Amino acid sequence: MRIAYARISSVGQNLEGQIDALKKEGYDKLITDTITGTKKSRIGLDAVFERLMSGDTLIVYRLDRLGRSMAHLIEIINDLAKKEIHFISLSEKIDTSTASGMFMFNMFAAIADFERNLIIERTMVGLEAARARGRKGGRPKGMSKEAEAKAKSCYSLHKSKRPISEIMTTLSIGSKATIYKYIREIESRPEYQENLKLA
Repeated sequence: MRIAYARISSVGQNLEGQIDALKKEGYDKLITDTITGTKKSRIGLDAVFERLMSGDTLIVYRLDRLGRSMAHLIEIINDLAKKEIHFISLSEKIDTSTASGMFMFNMFAAIADFERNLIIERTMVGLEAARARGRKGGRPKGMSKEAEAKAKSCYSLHKSKRPISEIMTTLSIGSKATIYKYIREIESRPEYQENLKLA
């Protein structure tokens, strides 16, 4: 069975574009979610996972329609692979039933892992440099842990010359203004200023 899943994550969006693309690909069953991206529970997605069986295929319009983050997405795809369920993402042209499609997804996973480790390494180097000069680093009190993680990821992707549209898709951020705000926030910190001097 080919099951298609579509989701909108904010007010003002609609499912029509996703559904039109999914219809062209072809599916046996369509399941949707229309909740906001801040909610963890997705009734439609839960229903998808309940229906999927070995040999089935899950189809989405774009990667960020399935996972809340790259780490979450990798977890989902790995779980599907263990159950011998194929996965197709139309926008990124990923089809895990083919060798090239699986290779493409593994590249996404490897890049995400590399960027995560790079953020950790840069943060540690920056904090050590700041401490050596008597400065204190760390997460500002006014920023949530989720916002802090996204801010650091934005900065890392920005420094690696990724297009803003790609950063928005990867991190499921719907506003360019938010991307630039996160980048400015990180670049204004003493530990990152030290990194720029050391680079």
